[in-house]
Amino acid sequence: MMTADLYIRVSTDEQAERGYSQRDQEERLRKYCVLQNITVRNVIYEDHSAKTFNRPQWIRFLDGLKKKKGEIDRILFIKWDRFSRNAGDAYQMINTLRKYGVEPHAVEQPLDLDIPENKIMLAFYLAAPEVENDRRALNTFNGMRRGRKEGRWMSGAPIGYVNKTTEDGKKYIAINEPKAAIIRWVFEQVAEGKLHVEQILKAAQLRGVRVTKSTMWRSLRNPVYCGKILVKAHKDEPDIHVKGNHEAIISEELFYDVQDFLNGKKKRSKRTTIFTSEDFILRGFLICPKCGKNLTASASVGRKNKLYPYYHCHYSCGTRFKSAFVNEAFADHLMKYAARPGMAILFQFVIKGLYQRDWAKKSEQQSHLTERLDALHEKMKRARGKFMMDEISKMEFAEFKKECDADIEKLENKLIQAAGRLEQIDTLLQQSIDNLMNLRYFFEKGSIDGRRRIIGSIFPEKFVFDGTDFRTTRENEVVRLVYSIDKGLDKKNTGQIDHNFELSRMVAGTGIEPVFAP
Repeated sequence: MMTADLYIRVSTDEQAERGYSQRDQEERLRKYCVLQNITVRNVIYEDHSAKTFNRPQWIRFLDGLKKKKGEIDRILFIKWDRFSRNAGDAYQMINTLRKYGVEPHAVEQPLDLDIPENKIMLAFYLAAPEVENDRRALNTFNGMRRGRKEGRWMSGAPIGYVNKTTEDGKKYIAINEPKAAIIRWVFEQVAEGKLHVEQILKAAQLRGVRVTKSTMWRSLRNPVYCGKILVKAHKDEPDIHVKGNHEAIISEELFYDVQDFLNGKKKRSKRTTIFTSEDFILRGFLICPKCGKNLTASASVGRKNKLYPYYHCHYSCGTRFKSAFVNEAFADHLMKYAARPGMAILFQFVIKGLYQRDWAKKSEQQSHLTERLDALHEKMKRARGKFMMDEISKMEFAEFKKECDADIEKLENKLIQAAGRLEQIDTLLQQSIDNLMNLRYFFEKGSIDGRRRIIGSIFPEKFVFDGTDFRTTRENEVVRLVYSIDKGLDKKNTGQIDHNFELSRMVAGTGIEPVFAP
């Protein structure tokens, strides 16, 4: 009497669409065995894809054949697509089974493989499901590519977004706060260049975004955050970026600044921000008044294991201050830099005048950007002509076009971002005045990161605390402007500012209007 194992394989979609349930397959196989007088040894249940034979139960079955040859004569299954959906792998597996004395047999597609002509039918039975798989995969790929070209995000929502569906069933991604704000902060920190990416990752995790290092790197490279969708190169089509249907979390300018930094085109800032606790808000800013070395910070253990925080020197000079005392003294010292109400209008007038003067130089830069764009377009025109005349190959033209398109996109983005900055000066100046007028409040109520940004924006260099007062070698130019506003200001009868005005004509960056987070 012949002995056989029954092989039952099913996948979720096939089980739902075609009724290939495990019980149904087993019932039909057992009926066949009864009619053919075949003894059933084992029933093997499998729920893995048939694209390869790297399936847990099949591997176990083969191991059993190696150890105990001759126990079965056949492996039975309903159809050949239960056995395999890859013709090449299937032929190799059939030869392997025959070496062990086992004949594969599909009860609903029976074939005597000793008859040469039947191998043609076997090829058809094996190729048909493989073609079906390939067609389904190709349709899926083309559909997803078309969706990306239309500006749709075609997979799970990236960090900072959430998948949603409209009333008519269309899927889209929407901004998910507060994670979107954290992702925006991450991009800003990377572009600023004061922190290593690993430090930024750690800070983002503490703020509530649970991501791995590799996920963070992929996110920093993903243009979806600036409102674009990447359509990767395929066949003759190069990589392209299309405008997405979703709302951007960051600006294109910020995204490309981050790319320049990651690509090494933008150098890291020499000064590194330090993450610290509430007790040590001045850690990294203080210099020892005795030896000139940097003061560090730590807590001493007192009675009943109570912690007492101090700023202290590592060296033998013995400098040591209670952190609470130093922090309070610094908050009082900071009040010296609060703008007086009568200075606000004059401050705005002077800065705006200098900014408008500086804007003329920026206009020259815009002209230079426009010239570079025209030159790139001209290069593309010449390269297209050479391609049409068969002077360069299709591959060379595609590579050149890819590089030019990337440069053109960056230059166009810089031009767009440069436009309208003059209109924003009134808002920025008012925000700066409001911040300076309420400096003590923002310093006491702000987050640790925000408060340290206030310190860094006023004091570009470290300072000394001698036990009673603070000393520094240099202050921010804008701070110096505020407190020198009544010096050297010579307004002509025409209403113009004297060109010999003693202060710098450069306007500070965002340091003077930090984003305070209570």
